[in-house]
Amino acid sequence: MSIQIKRIEKELVWEIRHQVMWPDKAFNYIKLAEDDLGIHFGLFTKGRLVSVVSLFIAEEECQFRKFATLQDEQGNGYGTTLLEFAIKEAKKHGIARIWCNARENKTDFYKKFGLQETNNRFEKGGKSYLIMEKRI
Repeated sequence: MSIQIKRIEKELVWEIRHQVMWPDKAFNYIKLAEDDLGIHFGLFTKGRLVSVVSLFIAEEECQFRKFATLQDEQGNGYGTTLLEFAIKEAKKHGIARIWCNARENKTDFYKKFGLQETNNRFEKGGKSYLIMEKRI
């Protein structure tokens, strides 16, 4: 299995975000006002971009956002590999906390990385989320 993780431009991230997370919404829905401030990573296998994540670092905190793996590649460990990489990258910036807005049906996945549920919950686009975090 030939895997490569590298920093990519936000435009490459947008394609997978749209396809995986919000295919029923207009393309611009997946763009973030903060995307120019983010550090975007992509996981490639056999030269194909299959998983993306964006890191947003502010002082001693890092939020990872818009973490997505193509549907036909889910279950192959690519998301796990990319998220482990992203957490290591965030640590290099001296953060004390990493967090995300997790879809409620994905919380067990994030718990594998040591993230814990908080009491902060909200809805967006008809989906339920909760904030999960890990102190580093």
